[in-house]
Amino acid sequence: MQYLFCLPSGKVKITVSSAKYILAANGRETLRKYIKFILLFLFAAFLLWFFGRNLDWQLVGQSLRRANPYYLAAAVAIICIGYLLRAIRWKVLLEPITESSLKELFATTTVGFAAIFLIGRAGEIVRPMWLPMRDPRIRPSAALVTLGVERIFDLAALASFFAINLLWFNPPAGRENEFGYIKLAGYVMLAGMFAGFFVLFIYQRRSKKIIEWTARVLDRIRVPERIKRIVLSILGQLAKALGILRDWREIVKVSIWTMALWLAIAIPTWLVLLAFDLPLSFGDALFIMGFATVSSVVPTPGGAAGAFHAATAGGLIFLNVTQENAAATAIAMHLIYFAPAIVFGLFYFFHGDISLERFKSLLSGDNAVEEIESEAPEFKSEVQSLKSKVETSVSDRISTPDS
Repeated sequence: MQYLFCLPSGKVKITVSSAKYILAANGRETLRKYIKFILLFLFAAFLLWFFGRNLDWQLVGQSLRRANPYYLAAAVAIICIGYLLRAIRWKVLLEPITESSLKELFATTTVGFAAIFLIGRAGEIVRPMWLPMRDPRIRPSAALVTLGVERIFDLAALASFFAINLLWFNPPAGRENEFGYIKLAGYVMLAGMFAGFFVLFIYQRRSKKIIEWTARVLDRIRVPERIKRIVLSILGQLAKALGILRDWREIVKVSIWTMALWLAIAIPTWLVLLAFDLPLSFGDALFIMGFATVSSVVPTPGGAAGAFHAATAGGLIFLNVTQENAAATAIAMHLIYFAPAIVFGLFYFFHGDISLERFKSLLSGDNAVEEIESEAPEFKSEVQSLKSKVETSVSDRISTPDS
């Protein structure tokens, strides 16, 4: 039995066996995603067990109840401002590519961080895919590459805060050896920041030649055409996004917003320490913020659940805070970092005009790739040519009758 299937190039035949193969492939991909999520969930559960295995939870509860609610409320308010600052910086990063709406950028930012909390780092894809549905002027590839540049500025700010703070940071008595390793890690982060900016600066200056060279290499090693289209499109958009590096005033503007954003994270961190009446300084808060932020890259659901708590509590214990107070502070800090994003994100998600089916469809691999491929005007003719080749190849394969 055969069925007709319409591609832009015309009608083609699909046999029953071909359809079964496609369905089986989709089923395997779905199963793989579920297994990955379950494994990450179990890993998060293990980390949480490791975090709390030796704690007296009654003392942890007492510490949480004694926390000053006014300091915690102030911390939440400033974290909300931090999400707004993140949206403002994103708007600045998008300026060399396209116009954008601050309201939609704020909504997308909170939806994205809510997704990261709920499903882990896999939620990173939500921001570049959600924004184009809210603001048609922005393509997923443009949003994606600006988020990559955003990460570089974030790393620069975090490394600067952390490393500079270490210059006058006095470790607790008896912790000098451990502090030596922490200090080394801070300077490695700072070196990585300078290296990252140097690479981006070189790429921005030589982007056309680098993209042409990349295309030749991909042809030579016979990379699948679809992957080639994605790579060239992203590189093209990255070159656009890095247009801010041509003007030192734009670099200063983004840097100022980035520093303001990280101050809006550092100050709430300090306020949480004050809420638990811990005898720690603002410099100690920067020290703890470094631990918390680095741990957040662990791709577990719940906003790096377990890893965040263990790393933050470990940093506090290093500063001679008791285990139970450290655990209570880590729990409160985690909630304060993510609670505003969850509240705003779910509000914008359920009150938007985007159906869940449409959103899930756009997040699927094929549709996401198609959106990314459809941009990069300077490579549009090449992309169209490659797309025609792919469609012809697909048509030839699926129209072959069963033997």
